[in-house]
Amino acid sequence: MRLFLINCFFFLSVHLIAQPNCNVYLWNGDTAQYKACQYLESNIEKYYQFSKNFHLVIDSALLICPRFAYAYREKSAPFVKSGNFTEWKKNIDLAVTYDSLVYLPVRASLRYKFFADYEGTIADIELLERLSPNLVEYSSNGTYHLEVVKALCYKQIGNNDKALAILEKHLLTNKVTPGLYDYLHLAVLYLQAGRYREAEQFFLLQNEAYEYADTYFYLAKCYKAQNKMDAFLESKNKSSQLYLNGQKLTDPYNELIDQVYLSDIESLK
Repeated sequence: MRLFLINCFFFLSVHLIAQPNCNVYLWNGDTAQYKACQYLESNIEKYYQFSKNFHLVIDSALLICPRFAYAYREKSAPFVKSGNFTEWKKNIDLAVTYDSLVYLPVRASLRYKFFADYEGTIADIELLERLSPNLVEYSSNGTYHLEVVKALCYKQIGNNDKALAILEKHLLTNKVTPGLYDYLHLAVLYLQAGRYREAEQFFLLQNEAYEYADTYFYLAKCYKAQNKMDAFLESKNKSSQLYLNGQKLTDPYNELIDQVYLSDIESLK
C-alpha cells in the first residue's frame, strides 16, 4: 500500500507540471497555441532554466501565442527557485489567467510551500472550489491534497478550529485516502485542542501506515498530558531512535508543518 500511494503521488505531481500534449490544441482548432507549444517543445530543453536563452525561447513562444499558459508557467519556474516572488507571481498569474483549472493548484501549492502566503493560498483553493467543485486535487509536488493544504494554512494563521473542521471533513466524512502525513496533522490539532483520546487514536493510525519520529514525539506529549508516564518514555525513546534512523518528516525544499528535530525530542521531560 505504501509503495502504491507513493507512486500515486508521483503520478499526480508529474501530471500537474508536465508539458501539455501539443496535439490537444490542434484537435481543438487552436492553431496559435499548437504552434507555440511545438516551438517550445522543440527548443526549451536546449537551455538551462536560469540562462537568458531559456527566457528568449519562452518569449518567442509567447509571440506566437500570448495566451499560451504553459509558457508563463515555465517562465515563472526559475523565479520561484531563486526566491523572486515578484517575477514569479507576475508570470504564474498570467498562466492562471489563461488556464485557471490547471494552474490554480500550482500557484496555490507554491504560495504555501515557498512563500508562506497562507491567505493567498486559501483564496486560490477556494477559487478553484468555486470554479470546479469536483476538481480540487493534490498540490504540485504531490505531498498533500489541496484540502489538507487549506487546513494547514488556517492553522498557520491561528485558526485551529477551522483547520480541524476541514481535516475532519476531508479524512473522516469524505473518507479520502490519507496522505503520508495527514493523520499526524489531524492528531496534532486534536492534541493542541486538549482532545487527547482522539489525538492518541490518530497518532496510532499514523504509525500503522508510516512510522515517523515526529509522530512518536507528539504521541509522547499526548501520553504525558494523560499522565501515562511509561508510555511517554517509550514513545520518546522510539522517537529518538526513528529520528537517528532518518525516519522523520522531510522535504528537500522547506520545513514541514509539525516537523520536529532531535533537540525537540531530547527536551521532552
